Amino acid sequence: MGKAECISYDGNQLPYIDLGTAHIRMDKEEAPEWALKKAQDELREVDGVKEQAIKELRELLQNEKHLNLPLDDEYMMMFLRPCHYYPESALKRLKNFYNMKLKYGQACENIVPAKLRNVFEADILNLLPTRDQHGRRLLVLEAGKKWKPSQVPLVDLFRGIQLTVLGSMAEPHSQICGAVVIIDMEGLPLSHITQFTPSFAAMLLDYIQDCICMRLKGVHIVNNSYIFNMLFAIFKPFIREKLRKRIFFHGKDWKSLTSHIEASALPPKYGGSATWELPPGKILGDFFECYSKDYEQADSYGFTEGYKMKKK
Repeated sequence: MGKAECISYDGNQLPYIDLGTAHIRMDKEEAPEWALKKAQDELREVDGVKEQAIKELRELLQNEKHLNLPLDDEYMMMFLRPCHYYPESALKRLKNFYNMKLKYGQACENIVPAKLRNVFEADILNLLPTRDQHGRRLLVLEAGKKWKPSQVPLVDLFRGIQLTVLGSMAEPHSQICGAVVIIDMEGLPLSHITQFTPSFAAMLLDYIQDCICMRLKGVHIVNNSYIFNMLFAIFKPFIREKLRKRIFFHGKDWKSLTSHIEASALPPKYGGSATWELPPGKILGDFFECYSKDYEQADSYGFTEGYKMKKK
């Protein structure tokens, strides 16, 4: 079957990309029963704890005079689930999340689809249609030779990652089960190494370790080379143990990759058995643009004028 060439809509007028044997779509509905049971077992999402945590987080946010956010239950749960329903932890991460704009400026602003068409049209950022065996959302980033910094500056690539993560944050299924990222470094040129400055690495680690409101369950590096391994070794001391334990290097060993992610969720190029073919990046960009109003609304949230970020 050929690649999808346009956006389709279901009976509720929600967009999706039809790949024949699978669909790329936003799972905005409530999570399946087995995932809700997982939330009870792993995230303390039980009667009493859940309601009290939402109430306490809402009260904490109401005391944050310079923070402009919605206060409905759905929004509260987006931050409480990754923090196991501990209100203070959710508040800390939420404030870190919105401090990103103040700390890093352009790299964390205008996280809206229309401003990031170049990222999608370069075919380097993909949202896989199927989840893994644990219900985790799968993202693929091709940051080797396929990535052309002249077309997609590193800052835009980072913003594209943020946009994709934001979409997953709004999915109850992903809030519970989390996400896994596959980074394909095939043919990484030496010239690309200069893009990864210490300041960019510090920002990326800050985002992943302290700001991202998503259960990042694994980072799988494939087609990694000696050049990339040297680069990683430089920054490894700054990676905390929790994240280090979730980073895996596979090279071209697809049996190693599929020991973590079931083959049925992966395309053949990564040792998978999936029968779908990913759409052109332009179509994925069109798909995200269907949610432009949601992204623009989300981009308007954060600290208001007059707020001064406290120094750590």
